[in-house]
Amino acid sequence: MLKIPEIPKNIEAEQAVLGSVLINDEVLDAISEILITEDFYRKSHRIIFETMIGLHNERKSIDSITITDKLLKEKKLTQVGGIAFITALANTVPTAVNVMDYAKIVKEKSVLRKVITAAENIISKAINNDCSLDEFTDRAESLMLQATKNSKEQNTVSIKEQALEAFAQIEDIHEHKGKLLGLSTGFTDLDKLLSGLKKSDFIIIAARPSMGKTAFALNIASYLAVKKHVPLAFFSLEMSSSQLLQRIFSSYGIIPYENMKTGNLNNAEWDQLIKISDAVAASQLVINDTVGLNVMNIRSIARKLKREKDIELIIIDYLQLIQSAKRENRNQEISEISRALKLLARELDIPIIALSQLSRSVESRQNKKPMLSDLRESGSLEQDADVVMFLYREDYYEPETENKNITDVIIAKHRNGPIDTTKVFFHKDYVRFQDLVKG
Repeated sequence: MLKIPEIPKNIEAEQAVLGSVLINDEVLDAISEILITEDFYRKSHRIIFETMIGLHNERKSIDSITITDKLLKEKKLTQVGGIAFITALANTVPTAVNVMDYAKIVKEKSVLRKVITAAENIISKAINNDCSLDEFTDRAESLMLQATKNSKEQNTVSIKEQALEAFAQIEDIHEHKGKLLGLSTGFTDLDKLLSGLKKSDFIIIAARPSMGKTAFALNIASYLAVKKHVPLAFFSLEMSSSQLLQRIFSSYGIIPYENMKTGNLNNAEWDQLIKISDAVAASQLVINDTVGLNVMNIRSIARKLKREKDIELIIIDYLQLIQSAKRENRNQEISEISRALKLLARELDIPIIALSQLSRSVESRQNKKPMLSDLRESGSLEQDADVVMFLYREDYYEPETENKNITDVIIAKHRNGPIDTTKVFFHKDYVRFQDLVKG
């Protein structure tokens, strides 16, 4: 195994962090944004820091006396070196001014230790050679991402911390009634129903062919990327990036799509096309149109984009075109893909939207409105998804209907909210969806 001449650590920096808190406990909030208990190398330092967090959560002052008293009650005082060690900590630094510099040093050493551990695991797996190259690469990337990720969710936290976090979320919702809890879709009624596209949510948008799944997803992508300047990734397994961008130019620039395809553009449309193409080029939209991607490829690319561009949303068009590394029955393959995408959404802490085809059983019914049982090839899609929405246009089946160009957005599953139906207007000429004008 790896021979490390010396484990990365800086005991003096750890003591300086703890001493700074004893001098001025107001710095603990800022420190907690960087450090967690496990970042300290010495066990005694971890115990003291955890005790400080506990006192802070109890809204008590933090000093040598309160720390000593709490450690004594928890029978941990001797583990940290007794009263003399606590008193000495307060004298390690003259002021708390440089505490963030000390905290960054502690964090850096902690990350290096995690990288070493991850590297040892990767070497062990490479030596054992008990999986395919794709599986090994995926696991290695995951280990390194977790080692270098500065987030708290990797670590086991106390129920007290979890309860406080949950309470804080409810308090924030209460204080900001009507405020979206996630990214806006660009559709007012849909946003109200979903409260936005929330972090770690796995969202499925499903419909029969020609209902406008891709156009709907592109509307969301262009709204967020161009208007809201949100970095996001669009994986297209069916259409080329050029085809997708032409649709975005049409829908967002309100330029007839047919005119762009034929080149029959007037001066005003040319000016608008130049304007919108410049806006899209300046955005942080990433389109990947690689054919034949499997779920491991998508995970690898997504992790890289999260590191480099801090993407806030992934859209995949569409789920049934994702290749599977295993050649089993298709239901099992889709189940594995679905579960992997849900886990990826949690890992990256961003929403992932996957478009999906519906089964042909819809066509055999008199009522063509889709149901959860119509999700094609796997019941696990319904199980894994936090939100399932269907697109349905009555005029597709009944051309003479008075509800022409109206698309129902049916929320059939909403893990953390209500189910309902909203309506949007579809401009076929511009492959554009927009809010329905109410009058």
